[in-house]
Amino acid sequence: MRLPLAAAFMAAGLALATTAHGAPRDPAERKMVEVVRAEHGRNVELLKQMVLVNSGSMNFAGVERVGRMMRAELEPLGFQVRWIPMAEAGRAGHIVATHKGNGRGKRMLLVGHLDTVFEPDSPFQGWTVRGDIAEGPGSSDMKGGLVIMVSALRAMQQAGTLKDADITVVLTGDEEKPGSPIALARRDLIAAGQASDVALDFEGLSREGGRDTGSIARRSSNSWTLKVKARSGHSSGVCMQGVGCGAIYELARIIDTFRRELPEPNLTYNVALVSGGAQASINPAETAVSASGKANIIAAEAVALGDIRTLSPEQDARVRAKMEAIVARSLPNAEAKIAFADTGYPAMAPTEGNRRLLARLNEVNRTLDLPEMPTGDPASRGAGDIAFVSFIDGLVGLGMAGQGSHAPGETADLKSLDVQAMRAALLMTRLSKEPRPAR
Repeated sequence: MRLPLAAAFMAAGLALATTAHGAPRDPAERKMVEVVRAEHGRNVELLKQMVLVNSGSMNFAGVERVGRMMRAELEPLGFQVRWIPMAEAGRAGHIVATHKGNGRGKRMLLVGHLDTVFEPDSPFQGWTVRGDIAEGPGSSDMKGGLVIMVSALRAMQQAGTLKDADITVVLTGDEEKPGSPIALARRDLIAAGQASDVALDFEGLSREGGRDTGSIARRSSNSWTLKVKARSGHSSGVCMQGVGCGAIYELARIIDTFRRELPEPNLTYNVALVSGGAQASINPAETAVSASGKANIIAAEAVALGDIRTLSPEQDARVRAKMEAIVARSLPNAEAKIAFADTGYPAMAPTEGNRRLLARLNEVNRTLDLPEMPTGDPASRGAGDIAFVSFIDGLVGLGMAGQGSHAPGETADLKSLDVQAMRAALLMTRLSKEPRPAR
């Protein structure tokens, strides 16, 4: 009878698992499992120390401090670590760390971020543990993923498999609030992707129905702005011939038509802010709208902004064309214009290469006597940095399981730490032995 995983970890010794073909586990893989288990306490303490450092995206000193903590972990493992300042993009900076292997296996890019959504003025700070659940800002998104990355790499080093692995680590300091221009803010990540063969994202593990799932896609996140102008006048003539219904009715027509005509699989469309009146405007930061006027004046201006999330560039283009066509069907004496801002995150579409990576992870699961991970729903994840390197094969969600990401009370499931580190260590070791594709 198979023991539950947690019980197996608590046993005096971890029985040797076998591969799907019944062969004994490779000694190096057995060593990696043993190292991860032995260092559980060390890794939880590292997570605690990271969570206790506030690293909200705009807390540059805190982001840099977490960067120094990661440098202290990576340099002893043989990584050459650089801090890339991002003052020009209005952010703290990034960590880029490289490990030179034997030059034969697949080149791996490990993706993560140093920042959280919780700035110093957030009331949610600190660290508490209740059983196997740790609570604290960024505990699962994604300081837990940083610790899992370190744990896996330490296990590889002690098992002797890290020395042959060609690995680049890119940890952005502004994933939760990207700098501008985005081309500068993601320049180093894209360059690292161009020099790699596969990308492994250490953001949080996805679960559906209590089951670990594999993520091979992430949706985009881009914003849109809608501005409407219409003939104004006395409200007694609203919607009459020659006058028209005004800007607010036109805005309402557009966004309600979006609601009825846009829906399709893997698409979400959101209206975030709306305003209208005799005058209406959006502030420069696009964080507030305002309007002025009177009840007896037909609205001359209306504005709205929101976002769209799609699974592929093709879907994004199709949805934008639909939105533009809807906007063009103006009511009499009204005119609307929609603009899209490509300053967010692109889509990471599901590809055959990504599916093969998940299959390789499931081979690791069989070795570890863990259940197979089905493909997860991309709509259950937000956008992420790995999408900027979706031109290479990628896998998402090698980090910590948890709940309440981006909200006070965010938690991390400490039971997932060892499991995820084992998965990552074995997967990276196996990828390091696969011939890199010719270029």
